[in-house]
Amino acid sequence: MNGSALVILAAGQARRYGGLKQLAPIGVHGEGIIDLIASDAYAAGFQHIVIVVNPDTGDEIRAHVEQHWPKERSVDFAVQDEPRGTVDAVIAAQPYLDASHPFGVSNADDLYGRDAFMKLGEHLLSKSTCCLIGFQLNNALVGELPVTRGVCHVVNGHLTDIWERRQVHVSGDGYVSDDGHSPSTLASDSIVSMNLWGFQPSMWPILHAEMEVHDFVAEPEAQLPVLVGKILHHVPIRFDVLATTSHCVGVTHADDLPLVQAYVREQVELGERPEHAFV
Repeated sequence: MNGSALVILAAGQARRYGGLKQLAPIGVHGEGIIDLIASDAYAAGFQHIVIVVNPDTGDEIRAHVEQHWPKERSVDFAVQDEPRGTVDAVIAAQPYLDASHPFGVSNADDLYGRDAFMKLGEHLLSKSTCCLIGFQLNNALVGELPVTRGVCHVVNGHLTDIWERRQVHVSGDGYVSDDGHSPSTLASDSIVSMNLWGFQPSMWPILHAEMEVHDFVAEPEAQLPVLVGKILHHVPIRFDVLATTSHCVGVTHADDLPLVQAYVREQVELGERPEHAFV
């Protein structure tokens, strides 16, 4: 057991999904996506989870966790009062973390897979660098509707740049981004960020500094991938990119739900995850 903590970002409004997608029932027995994320994190040795919620839906998520998660698990809830982005959401979790220890960060609506969390947990236990779990683009799309993906530039295993591409989808020409930038066609094996990070304590002052200088008029939310892309060129912090064999499947749109449910059932049938979230 590595004793690491994981921050799960569950304060999103889920406008495209049209419901509380953090609790979307993707498990064989109706488990929510946040349940399977926690299950994978606990299996990888994470000892403490902080769930960041918003004031509107936080009570429902808290009630779900208190009802369905094992009572012996260490869980805290942090409230992000305003929708100011994932940088602010991580800061909201700080009072519930040991500021001298590294920690992981994940979304609450993406199922990353056990291999991804094992790699993250091992890195936090044994390394002194920050890290990003890198997924192949062809392992990080569900359905045909467009999504946003952070395309990574990696040199010798280190992240050198991250470029957020929008309107990414599969077409007859392969993987395409219709955001007006070039190239519009993306390689199927492009390494992308799905917001699964490992942060060292040295990130705390950087996160706070970003909130002080961010222009919330021009861009209402301060996002982690954008911040990391910016500091790579100015701050001597190294991000190791850890490639995973896992697929990352998420519930961005309502149409994604049956696809993700089928994927989880297949994982269970292949023995890649237990039938029940908490065993």
